[in-house]
Amino acid sequence: MKKIKLAILFVLTSLVSNGCMDVLDTKPGNAYSDVDIYSNIELTERYVFYAYNSTENWGMNFADWWTRRINIENASDEAWFHFVPQNFLITRALIAPNNLGFFRNKWASYYSFVGVVNQFLVDIEDAPVAKSNPEEVAILKAEMLYLRANAYAKLINFHGGVPLIDKPFQLGDDFVVPRSSYEDCVDFIVKDLNDAIALLPDSKMTRTGPEFGRVSKGACMALKSRVLLYAASELHDPATVPNGPLYDYTKPTKWQDAADAAKELIDANAYSLVPVSSPKDYQDMFLKPNSELILGRPYSPEFPNTPNDFNTLPDKAQSPHSSGGWGLSNPTHNFVMDFKMANGKRVNEPGSGYDENAIYANRELRMYANINFQGADFRGGLLDYSSPGGADAKEAPGQIHYAATGYNLRKFLDESITIDVEQSPRRPYPLARLPEIYLNYAEAQFHLGNEEEARKYVSMVAQRVGLPAIQSSGQALLEDIKYERQMELAYEGHRFFDLRRWMDADKIAEDIQGVQWKRVDANGNLDKTGRLVMTKVQIENRSFVVANYYLPIPLSEVEKTGILQNYGY
Repeated sequence: MKKIKLAILFVLTSLVSNGCMDVLDTKPGNAYSDVDIYSNIELTERYVFYAYNSTENWGMNFADWWTRRINIENASDEAWFHFVPQNFLITRALIAPNNLGFFRNKWASYYSFVGVVNQFLVDIEDAPVAKSNPEEVAILKAEMLYLRANAYAKLINFHGGVPLIDKPFQLGDDFVVPRSSYEDCVDFIVKDLNDAIALLPDSKMTRTGPEFGRVSKGACMALKSRVLLYAASELHDPATVPNGPLYDYTKPTKWQDAADAAKELIDANAYSLVPVSSPKDYQDMFLKPNSELILGRPYSPEFPNTPNDFNTLPDKAQSPHSSGGWGLSNPTHNFVMDFKMANGKRVNEPGSGYDENAIYANRELRMYANINFQGADFRGGLLDYSSPGGADAKEAPGQIHYAATGYNLRKFLDESITIDVEQSPRRPYPLARLPEIYLNYAEAQFHLGNEEEARKYVSMVAQRVGLPAIQSSGQALLEDIKYERQMELAYEGHRFFDLRRWMDADKIAEDIQGVQWKRVDANGNLDKTGRLVMTKVQIENRSFVVANYYLPIPLSEVEKTGILQNYGY
């Protein structure tokens, strides 16, 4: 915990590299003090912009090169990261307190940003800019409250109840802070968000133009909706395991609270679904700000700095080999086969029209927008994963990062740019979108017994992509809501948490499947001119234990502070 106090020193020096020299260039880069920061509103803003680096982005974290270039989809059934020796996935039960693998710096990172926010909220109160620019400072305080709430929301999603720290440590303070209950953590987060909403004027319901990417009232309301939905979910029911104060949420109004939070944002009428009529419409929707994006992390040098590889993420990291990419996150065949047919039926459902000889034909449009597969038209050519001779086959010339599952991601990729030469000009990483809020509301209404209302809002999401309106009821309706979350929010960082809060992770911890394409002659021998055949291959054996519903507290933190370790570790 002592490291939190040092975060401010990093902020003061990093402000220069983030562009402050054009704001105040009268001092050497390492000479800015807190007096400078809080006497100049533009420098104060830059301080806040630095704290935005606590939000999610195209890379999971900065612990090493590979987690900078992939995301949390590889820790669920959505995708498989094909560098096997580094593939530390919770669903393989490899996570341990002394080896968090994929997640190993998340605890320290989030708490470092909590420290940055806490310091700001104390220092800003009597600062000169608070007197000279009171309206701007109120908005900056709201942004920081959101960022602290978001950091704590991620911490409790990963770990359950965590230590709540709301002010900077002083020299004589006890640095050992015990874990708070999960319920107290949720209350703390909701209070921060309510306080932020109160500070933001109605004109900041959305933030557009040069303010795009900054926290709005809508963003605060969206995070509140998500936090309350997660808290109401089965994982936090006292009847489930693990249980106890670190994990349980016992409020009798939990589902009504979740419904109300979502409906408040819906009724604000500040956002609307983008109409789509083709896979390209849907794919293009993620390449620029639009009417349904509530908050997106800017991915362009014209907005507050994002410390990431602009030219490599996500186009270089995720595009197929034949177009100059690394294709690091390979969608699983399991996940691809979950996409419905265009008529709204599952592939194994009677009347679906599914053809084993044309497995990608007549599927719902989000599959074509989100997944690159054998024969897909991408960057003006047809992808060919087949051996021998396919430009994306394992043995293709120069191939290093082949698609082990037989698939690459397509969602978020900008086919109009040249990889390694250009970057997509305004593409944001989506932190909150209106479809999530519709689905949050539908799920809460289902659990309140209001199935008609639940069907109405889940149908809005389904029908937007050409699927029929939802007609189901009971458990089948809940499965339809879960399906829409799976596909509408695919690869946006939701699936990992959804599977856990529903306590479905053990049910989908199945062996990871891929497909292998070959061209063979009449005798079954490889032949570049032969017929194309597909076989399923097992990529990885996965397992899941109850302890995996939460990450362990890092061993170093437990040894340093003596705080209670999570169940099962």
